[in-house]
Amino acid sequence: QVQLVESGGGLVQAGGSLRLSCAASGRAFSSCTMGWFRQAPGKEREFVASISESSTGTTYADSVKGRFTVSRDNAKNTVYLQMSSLKLEDTAVYYCAADERPYGGSWHRSARLYDYWGQGTQVTVSS
Repeated sequence: QVQLVESGGGLVQAGGSLRLSCAASGRAFSSCTMGWFRQAPGKEREFVASISESSTGTTYADSVKGRFTVSRDNAKNTVYLQMSSLKLEDTAVYYCAADERPYGGSWHRSARLYDYWGQGTQVTVSS
């Protein structure tokens, strides 16, 4: 019973920055592992980042390490994805997801673990 709404997507030049937000409704947010995934047209959905319920653990895809930062504010029921040094290949629809089970490290790289999904927000990186 967690509903998620992403925002913050848009057009950005390569090398620029963008911050995505995912607002959650539901009393269980603070106990959820949160993840970010993305899907480009014609390609499979891929893992981007995840964060534990207490923000003590994070995991990133190799393709975004050093450029993206995931964070959360449980008081606001919101998770963020700060994206910097954006590349053309970062263009995709970005989705946030929630899993009521506790953070499992690398296990939460799998989309199948997540029970709740937002509708996505488009990020387009231009040259």
